[in-house]
Amino acid sequence: MQTYQIRPYHHIPIVDCGERLVEIPIEMFAVEFPHPYEKLGASYGGYSPYYLRQSVVENLIQAQNYLQLLRPHWRIQIFDAYRPVTVQQFMVDYSFATALQERGLTEVELTPQQRQEIWEAVYEIWAVPSMDETTPPPHSTGAAVDITLLDETGQVIDMGSPIDEMSQRSHPDYYAHQTHPHAHYYHAHRQLLCEVMLKAGFQRNPKEWWHFCYGDQMWAWLNNQPTARYGRLF
Repeated sequence: MQTYQIRPYHHIPIVDCGERLVEIPIEMFAVEFPHPYEKLGASYGGYSPYYLRQSVVENLIQAQNYLQLLRPHWRIQIFDAYRPVTVQQFMVDYSFATALQERGLTEVELTPQQRQEIWEAVYEIWAVPSMDETTPPPHSTGAAVDITLLDETGQVIDMGSPIDEMSQRSHPDYYAHQTHPHAHYYHAHRQLLCEVMLKAGFQRNPKEWWHFCYGDQMWAWLNNQPTARYGRLF
């Protein structure tokens, strides 16, 4: 039986403002086609991963504009935005299977302790695919976005670890005090990404350099707000 920790923001009540999902103007940003999770086999049904709530899209455009002032011709690359709970479940299961493979294990031979340790690693990165309206996965609210940066040549900036990596390297300040030869470079660009997003009203996931949110429970918790604006959609 998989177990996981309750997130510290789950106590924040949600008073959904009713704002709708709208399409991200992807011509302003960089995106991957096909979408990274669709390439793995995830199905979004009738929904698009490149949608967010109206105000979240407006703030993301602001962040892109701020980036342009600091780094002309650089762009935010959108890795993932809206994510139905079914896709959240798919990616949790995929990550568990990947972790097994990396460890050279099969599910039938797992000890209870090994199973627990792997699920803890998975849930360090992935939100629980909960259908409980009081504890929605952040991406299922249309208020969270996973992003990185592209330079003026269209090259993805190396942030020192890939998006979704289940390791300590995912923590935003991991490279702040590391002796890695490129540590300063990685940290500076993570800070640049954070700077433009915070200036546009977002908050960053304390454990993921790529995850930013506006209006959901995590945002409310990090922003000392009494309620969240956005709950689960569909």
